[in-house]
Amino acid sequence: MAQRLVLQRLLSLTPRTLPPQGPLAPCAPLAPHSRAFGTSAGCRSTFNVQDGSDFQDRVVNNPKPVVVDFHAQWCGPCKILGPRLEKMVAKQEGKVLMAKVDIDDHTDLAIEYEVSAVPTVLAMKNGDVVDKFVGIKDEDQLEAFLKKLIGA
Repeated sequence: MAQRLVLQRLLSLTPRTLPPQGPLAPCAPLAPHSRAFGTSAGCRSTFNVQDGSDFQDRVVNNPKPVVVDFHAQWCGPCKILGPRLEKMVAKQEGKVLMAKVDIDDHTDLAIEYEVSAVPTVLAMKNGDVVDKFVGIKDEDQLEAFLKKLIGA
């Protein structure tokens, strides 16, 4: 937490040009001489939820369908499902987003969405849970889950 605050203060003092960020931002390349700080690509379909208000902004209020992966660092099946699900979401080319929620960091969200085991994956559209599964799925099952969510 302290490192995050120091980094925020440092970045607020440093002039920079950043591409638009967030779930609604278009994928735009950086200007030739701009400098940006980040650990991920400017346009990603997968993101980690930071807190309750971040979840509200980027998941509940998002006009795009969002797959929410409730997982834990200590969960073996989560380590298998997570990358598999990210790959399948990326194949949808921006039609659906994926939010990753660590239940140990965001217990309140896990309780609110009645997560009793991990991995639990919710499909959300217009702020409502429209589908859900618990446990590991193969790529064909994940593809069918995503296609049902985006209406393809």
